[in-house]
Amino acid sequence: MDAKERMKLEPVPMPELEVSERLSSFAEVNLGYSEQDTQAEAERCLQCKKAPCREGCPVDVDIPGFIALIREGSYAEAGLKIKRTNVFPAICGRVCPQERQCQERCVLAKRGKAINIGYLERFVGNYLIAHPEEQINAAPATGKRVAVVGSGPAGLAAAGDLAKLGHQVTVFEALHRPGGVLVYGIPEFRLPNITVDNELETLRRLGVEIRTNVVVGRTLTIADLREEMGFAAIFLGLGAGAPIFLGIEGENLPGVMSANEFLTRVNLMRAFDEDYDTPVQRGRNVTVIGGGNVAMDSSRCALRLGADSVTLLYRRTRAEMPARVEEVRHAEEEGVIFELLVAPTRFLGEEGHLTAVECLRMELGEPDESGRRRPIPLPGSEFIVATDQAIIAIGARVNPSARLVMPGMEQDDGGHIIVDRETLMTNIPGVFSGGDVVAGEETVIRALSDGRKAAQAIDNYLRSK
Repeated sequence: MDAKERMKLEPVPMPELEVSERLSSFAEVNLGYSEQDTQAEAERCLQCKKAPCREGCPVDVDIPGFIALIREGSYAEAGLKIKRTNVFPAICGRVCPQERQCQERCVLAKRGKAINIGYLERFVGNYLIAHPEEQINAAPATGKRVAVVGSGPAGLAAAGDLAKLGHQVTVFEALHRPGGVLVYGIPEFRLPNITVDNELETLRRLGVEIRTNVVVGRTLTIADLREEMGFAAIFLGLGAGAPIFLGIEGENLPGVMSANEFLTRVNLMRAFDEDYDTPVQRGRNVTVIGGGNVAMDSSRCALRLGADSVTLLYRRTRAEMPARVEEVRHAEEEGVIFELLVAPTRFLGEEGHLTAVECLRMELGEPDESGRRRPIPLPGSEFIVATDQAIIAIGARVNPSARLVMPGMEQDDGGHIIVDRETLMTNIPGVFSGGDVVAGEETVIRALSDGRKAAQAIDNYLRSK
């Protein structure tokens, strides 16, 4: 088949759980490509020599290369090609914003027919999970020990690459379960915990040790890691898990909560499962504030917990929403009501409980520093939305406890760790950092990119010593 014929082929849609079945469980909505679907979608790839899709990948996956292997039916080889630069294809194939990265650069995107790269990555990631014998082997042991603090995407990517390079890696996680935002922030219907567990198992097979319930800065200090435990280098992947609030009247009313708390209770603590005695408010008329993936996740979780209605307030239009297009579509299909160009001004209560949120309508002005048009309040446009639960999903910041990790480490006013942008080393020799604790709240794939970059810098540092 030549290029002209391939360009006529239509994209293969992702099979999805029926809407009527979604709201009764937390089962994964995207069901995954069959082998036939995978072959049909891979056949559409033009195998461009310059591969602009690859330029859009933060971790430089050889996209044409792994798709060519899929065409041959060499699924394990395709997965291993991805794993050379991305240790978690089954995760990234599910949660990465491909439509704004690799797929946006696809030559066929100009025709509205970009290759569904994420769906193909997911397929081969799942294939490797089902065939654990097909894995990348670690290089000969170097005898060097590296500590990774935090088991979110940045820390796990650093751990995986360092292990592949032959270093002995131990990951320290403060929570009782490893995975960071992958397990406390992303619901099962988007990223099943079993998928995260399976990808973590590939790290363990590389020799990575994962210790949970260890709060570095309290349970252990950096000095303990270096002087008593003998780690030659340390990577800090602390994330950004502290919620940002609106700072408006009534925000301390019972019934108002952060998306961080709500999603942690639902996802990590499994509040949706009747076998778990996890306290979480189940609102009847729920309001969610925000327009990102976290807002979509919170809205969809609230529906699955039995809410009669969920209204999402966003101060810009749909075009400016940072959430993935697919997640917005799923939320709308499932019944989330979108109130756009709206901002909350205060929460109202009776007898100490939330009863409503007062809102103001907005219009869009000139672009701000984010490149999106700035929302401008319309005086006199106030209106009331009745609600008994409000979930604030407008972003997260670095947890102030990050300052406890190492006295003397340089941080900016927002608590972000300051690093050399080429090596990701902090002002403390041998201590590196990356991910959200450095760059602020970012995507999973961007954190993975930082972890990979830091792993190479740590390897260079250890070998130079």
